[in-house]
Amino acid sequence: MLEVIAVNAKVNIVYVETILKIIGIAYIAEFAAQITKDAGQGAIASKIELAGKILILAMAIPILSVLIETIIKLIPS
Repeated sequence: MLEVIAVNAKVNIVYVETILKIIGIAYIAEFAAQITKDAGQGAIASKIELAGKILILAMAIPILSVLIETIIKLIPS
C-alpha cells in the first residue's frame, strides 16, 4: 500500500523505506529503554535512547540533504 502511494506521489521508494526504518529504530529503542528502566537501569536506558537518536540522525542525513536541495531550488534567484 505504501509503495503504491509513493509511486502515485512520485516519491522515490528509497526515501519511504528509509523513513520506515527510522520509525522501526525509534520503536525498538523506546521499547528497549522502557524495559531497562523497568529493570532499574536508568543509566543504560539513557544510553539506549542516545544510541537510537544517533542512528536516526545518521539515517536521516540523505533525506535532509534532498529536502534542503529542494527548498533551495524553490527559492527564486
